[in-house]
Amino acid sequence: MKHIRVPVLFATMLFASTQLNAQHKYKVSQTFPVYGLGKWDYIAVGPDNNLYVSNSSQVNIINKNTGDSVGVITGTEGVHGIAFDEPQKKGYTSNGAANNVTIFDLTTHKQLGKIPTGQNPDAIFYESYSKKIITCNGRSQDLSIIDPVTDKVVSTVNVAGRPETAVSDGKGMLYVNIEDKSEIVAIDLKKMQVTNRWSLAPAEGPTGLAIDRATGRLFAACEKVLVVLNTNGKIITRLPIGEGCDGVAFDNESKVIFTANGEGTITVIKEKSANNFEVLENVTTQKNARTIALDEVSHTIYLPVAEFGPKAPNEKRGQIIAKSFKVLAVK
Repeated sequence: MKHIRVPVLFATMLFASTQLNAQHKYKVSQTFPVYGLGKWDYIAVGPDNNLYVSNSSQVNIINKNTGDSVGVITGTEGVHGIAFDEPQKKGYTSNGAANNVTIFDLTTHKQLGKIPTGQNPDAIFYESYSKKIITCNGRSQDLSIIDPVTDKVVSTVNVAGRPETAVSDGKGMLYVNIEDKSEIVAIDLKKMQVTNRWSLAPAEGPTGLAIDRATGRLFAACEKVLVVLNTNGKIITRLPIGEGCDGVAFDNESKVIFTANGEGTITVIKEKSANNFEVLENVTTQKNARTIALDEVSHTIYLPVAEFGPKAPNEKRGQIIAKSFKVLAVK
């Protein structure tokens, strides 16, 4: 029997390797046009099977499968992000130019009111442990903690730096990227105060942040590098990613991390175990596609993007080309 075991084992390993490699190939599968000015930041997958796309002073709502327009939420000046409280059947937008949050009905999409926050609210999300809506306020360097039952700010947490993104372990701890300090701060939600600060150096400019609650791993996207650390602040590894990342997503089922890179790629990284990670591929998307949302039901990745014309000498980038704003679906 020994003379047939080696080729059989080799064939089995080759087949397994081929199957694994086949799973690593992501590509843009659909493109959905979005109507409006195209000055975007975050995109979010709603609990109603729709995509919510920030778009200058409005949020465009489109069907996540077909791209058909479902509605528009207006009066969201300088909107950055969108969050949802499904039990309360309400949504929230962070309006950076207005220093407030817009409340809207998740069924009708009608505006229900506005809540004053800190200055320049950017990222926003629903935190499941405290059952609060949290905004990261860049200019005032703090977080606004909003009770979605009363729709009032119930606490403000100073983070002594520009907070970019926040994630929760679901057990009472919050972790926040501090972009200008290249740090992550840990916040105890029971006490509503910072308990730790961890340097990401030599990595710089953390933007996107995701968490694997099962393994207790944080994924902080910095300039050209993803820093992986545990929830005690110990750095596990650093992995190369594309340039200009502004968003990270983590698929809890497949244990895959995605970084949206403004250079026009997604870096795909496999979490093999809590301490073992592998860069699988860099998927071509479109230049300036830098923010990301993951649908954990269909495992589809969504990225908003637009095309820009030639830039003037004093401009960071050119003007957005009319009718070029779109959402890329990657699978």
